[in-house]
Amino acid sequence: MTAHQAKNFIISGAGRGIGRGLSRLLLHQGHRVFLLDVNKEELEHTVANLSVSHSRGEDFEATLCDLRRPPEIRCAVRQAHEPLKSHLDVLINNAANTTGVGGSHLAELTLEDWNASIETNLTAPMLMSQSCLPLLQKSASRPHGGCIIHMSSTRAFMSEPNNEPYSATKAGLLGLTQSMAVSLAPQGIRVNAILPGWINVTNECKQADESGQTWEDGLSKEDHEWHLTGRVGRVEDVLRAVEYICDAKFATGVEMVVDGGVTRKMVYPEE
Repeated sequence: MTAHQAKNFIISGAGRGIGRGLSRLLLHQGHRVFLLDVNKEELEHTVANLSVSHSRGEDFEATLCDLRRPPEIRCAVRQAHEPLKSHLDVLINNAANTTGVGGSHLAELTLEDWNASIETNLTAPMLMSQSCLPLLQKSASRPHGGCIIHMSSTRAFMSEPNNEPYSATKAGLLGLTQSMAVSLAPQGIRVNAILPGWINVTNECKQADESGQTWEDGLSKEDHEWHLTGRVGRVEDVLRAVEYICDAKFATGVEMVVDGGVTRKMVYPEE
């Protein structure tokens, strides 16, 4: 996927983390990106950084959006029509509520915390996809429609204690992926899921930029060696998966694991 094949993207959760990294890398490749995030401070910081080398309104646009509020989702997608010229190639449902990672024990888990994960991590991707259908579907002048990428996680099928809200929603995205892939095929829309493992993005935020934190900071030799590939994941690894899915017209309903082989590794008790 190169600049002469420039595409239009909408990415949720683009103010920090994987979403921020993908937005930056895709812009550098010549694509157009519409960024969504609920965190005003992080989104404004990301917009300021991107504006150094790219033109807001021409190369990218951004808006605040609380994905737990359906009217805000519909409003954000309407705002994307003009900068994307009513043409969307790729929707990346990346935003996630991560409070369910190492959160409360099941005995203390509140319905409020559970719903926060469900609404952000599972309901919002469905609503985002629904709102974007007119921008994605094929037409007489567009023989192939766009594609939807749900950002799931290897925690969809392996876990640590106290991950119920997060793991359940990430597993739910896999069911949503295969169902949508079948339902939207007549409209020419492909739907796939990426399941990242440990992708280190602690440096992809405002605080890290201000402190000069690098990607390597905080990672140990053991962290890297735990992976079959010999290192922890980078945003660029997720980008490669996105690039493949965007161009692979024969791939739909796919669950692509990007985890350095960790989920294929037998782990025994230490002696």
